[in-house]
Amino acid sequence: MERYLCCVLVCLLGLGLMRTEAFQVEVRDESNKTCIHASMKVNFTITYETTSNKTENITYSAPDEVSTAGSKCGGSEEAPLLVVNFGNNFSLSMNFSSNVTVYSVDAIVFTYNTADSTLFPDAKNKEIFTSVRFVGEPIPMNATYVCLHEEVVTTEDVVQVYWNVSLQAYAQDVQLKKEFHCSDDATTTVAPTTPKVTTSSTAAPTPTTKPVDKPSIGNYKVFKGTETCLMASMGLQLNASLLVDGKTVWTPFNINPNRTNSTGSCDNSTALLRLNDNETTIVEFYFTIKNKNFYLQEVNVTVFNASGFSQRTNSNLSLWEASVGNSYLCHKEQLITVSEDLYVHTFDVQVQPFGVNNATFATAEDCFADQNFTVPIVVGAALGILVILVMVAYFIGRRKRRSAGYEHF
Repeated sequence: MERYLCCVLVCLLGLGLMRTEAFQVEVRDESNKTCIHASMKVNFTITYETTSNKTENITYSAPDEVSTAGSKCGGSEEAPLLVVNFGNNFSLSMNFSSNVTVYSVDAIVFTYNTADSTLFPDAKNKEIFTSVRFVGEPIPMNATYVCLHEEVVTTEDVVQVYWNVSLQAYAQDVQLKKEFHCSDDATTTVAPTTPKVTTSSTAAPTPTTKPVDKPSIGNYKVFKGTETCLMASMGLQLNASLLVDGKTVWTPFNINPNRTNSTGSCDNSTALLRLNDNETTIVEFYFTIKNKNFYLQEVNVTVFNASGFSQRTNSNLSLWEASVGNSYLCHKEQLITVSEDLYVHTFDVQVQPFGVNNATFATAEDCFADQNFTVPIVVGAALGILVILVMVAYFIGRRKRRSAGYEHF
């Protein structure tokens, strides 16, 4: 089963034909002061299992009529929480946190109900499911987060598409004029559009048997406020398996650093690097800390094309390990298995997800593949030959002494 194998092919069915309204909500405290403003358009594409053990997809838009029951302004010991309720036991919630200079959405939680016979008439499991995605992108305090262009949030069985977003937490009953735009808004002036009508026949690039060049090295950074909290330098090449005319064709393609935008998040024990190659491929690297070492725990890849997109995830990795405060370095080509039909090749990797100072890499810890064993081998061989020569000379000298003794006798 695709879902069991974490190989989710999701159709964006009829997004452009759907009339998606933006919902607008406010959350107020006990004194009736507004603490959270939110306005956005959201489409959800959900993959579910049918009674005939097949995988189906439905696309559902958040309506303009919603409620905020369960939302909280928070306080000194409680973080703000936005809960948007709609439909038949559907909800979208966002958990916030802050420090003196920035605030962030720590997690987006989407709850949906497959017992809704209108949306899931043939669902095998009639129950409520929860999809969680950790985000953590910092937003300057006293600013409204704005993103007119599409932002895609992916989990195993749900793809969420957001646009025309305006979000403000810790509002203190004022409408803030200062806006903090997402990276897509900052890099283009083209007016946003409703997502295109797409169907999913295959989720990887057009198959080709032509070899591709070694990928260019990209330099990427993640910021926490105004400070660099994660640095990475690497070349990336993806290799996907496609079924074409009954034959499996492996298709390699490179991540182009010249058109790739890097975002992510950092905290004390986890870090995320998200690379978005011109809205065609998103590669996410999740790092964590264990026993004073950091390592790469998860890689998530989303590939888009004209007919749809697909997502692959491997969350059971233990790669790129180095001491916290140092950087990991590996010049050799490495292979990361994301799924049975998608691999990531990395080249000339240097990464530091924790303890970055002055936006420079700290002491590098080389990977095992980079360690040069030529000198030790040569030295060992030379020492071995020297020992043999000494032993031969010793036995020859001893034999001569014995021969001299016999002649004297």
